[in-house]
Order: sequence, then C-alpha cells, then structure tokens
Amino acid sequence: MRVAITGASGLIGTALSGHLGTLGHDVCPVVRRAPGDNEIGWGPNADALEPGALEGVDAVVHLAGAGIGDRRWTPAYKETIRSSRVGPTQHLAEAIAASTNGPRIFLSGSAIGVYGSGTEPVDESHPAGSGFLADVCVEWEQAATPAVDAGCRVAFLRTGIVLSTAGGALRKQLPLFRFGLGGRMGDGRQWQSWISVDDEVGAIAHLLDSDISGPVNLTAPQPVTNAEFTTELGRAVRRPTILPIPKFGPRALLGAELAENLLFSGQHVLPTVLRDSGFDFRHPTLRDALSHLLGRG
Repeated sequence: MRVAITGASGLIGTALSGHLGTLGHDVCPVVRRAPGDNEIGWGPNADALEPGALEGVDAVVHLAGAGIGDRRWTPAYKETIRSSRVGPTQHLAEAIAASTNGPRIFLSGSAIGVYGSGTEPVDESHPAGSGFLADVCVEWEQAATPAVDAGCRVAFLRTGIVLSTAGGALRKQLPLFRFGLGGRMGDGRQWQSWISVDDEVGAIAHLLDSDISGPVNLTAPQPVTNAEFTTELGRAVRRPTILPIPKFGPRALLGAELAENLLFSGQHVLPTVLRDSGFDFRHPTLRDALSHLLGRG
C-alpha cells in the first residue's frame, strides 16, 4: 500500500513511518518544502497541494498540526492551533475527492479533547463536549467531509497522551521525576487517557487494514488518574513522588487556560472501537508501558 503521511517528521509520524516500512508499505511523506524522491509537496501553509499529487496513493494519514502545549494560549496562538488543523484537513479532503486514482482511505488526526473534560468514562458513542479544544476537534473532523462525501473511508484518530521517551509529555516529565521532584498535579484526581507510542502506531496500521470508519479513540484500555500516573512513573525511575505541584506554578508558567486544560483537567476515555475490532494492545497497562519505555522491571 502506498501511504502518504503528513506530519511525518513529528513524534508519531516518525515512529509510524518506520513501522509501516517494516510492514512493507511504501511511505510517502507530505512535506512543506521542495519534495524529494517519493515525497509530496505542499505550500508552507499546507494550502498548495499540487493537482494530481495524490494520484496513485492508496491512503493518507494526516497527523500535522501546531502543538497544543508548545506556547501560551494567546488569542493568536489559539487561532494557529485551529487553522493548522482545519484548513489543511479540508485541503486534503478536497484533493482526495478530486482524485480519479487516489486514496480510498483517509485517517485524519483528532484528539480526545473532543470530549471536553470530566471524570465519567466516555467512548466513541459519546457526543462532543464543550470548550476550546472540543470546538477545535469538532471543526477539525468536519473539515474531512469532502472525502466522506466522495466515498472515501474516513476514520478520525482521537489520540490521547502518547507516551514516548523521544518526545511529548513523558520526555518533559522525566528529568523532574529522575531528580525526585515529580509529584501529582493538584489533587491528582484528573484522568489521564494515555497510549504508548508503539500502540499508537500499531493502532494506525491496524486501521489502515480494517474497514473501520468514524471516530476511533487511540488510548490504552486502562486510563489512570494523575495521582496513579505519578506513582507509577516514580516507581519506574525509582524516585519518591511526595510533594504535589500546586496550580499556581504551572498557571504562572503556561497561563491559566493552558495549564487548566493540559494539566489539571482530563478525560476518562475508553477505546471501545479498537477493542471491539480485535486490536491487541502491546501495553495495556501503564506499568507495562513505562517498564518497556524505561527498561525497568
């Protein structure tokens, strides 16, 4: 299968490209520079995909988008978060719809932020929640409508917290925890719906070969509270996790809105569609994932 990947140089995209290559797929990165061999180019704003660029491509995996936690949520950066997802998704969907020998599979990025925040378990049958991230996710998924209307199989990758030592939240946390400075965030009761990077890319490969469409939660089957996550990470690095981190520090550093959404609220998300489709998680529990990632028993 020839698979085009946007965001191929990011944390998930890099791991996915390597994994699909080992499975025998022909990986074709979509890049925002002059394309090289077996690459597809689009403009720096992801709005200039050449006509016919997707001809001969079997599937598109769309992972590109500005980082949620990379900067304070100023009005300008919130618009960057939104526009970096909605516009490119629509351009890709329109290119898929216009192709005559193009992709019949579109796996389009999304996030569990679509459910808003809360403590009750939710799965793909639950409606969207409220708040900035939920609104962005709804608009992001709706942008794929041209591909859906053209008869392409479209699945939305509602990804949780991806655990990897190569990047993301875990990489940022590890130095503090290894110095014994890690602790729960606030009261620690907020849920963290995580997935190991191995299961993230394994699930995407599984979806390429399945007949699944619509929303799919890419999270492990056993989400944990922040307090439980803190305990397990402390255990994995063999350091104490005694002192909680009060809200005022992260709020001062990140801004109140970003800190609240990123650190002090969460979602209790269940991967019902993946589980029912027979996907076999390599790391179903947090202890399994951390032991694998950090090489600790």
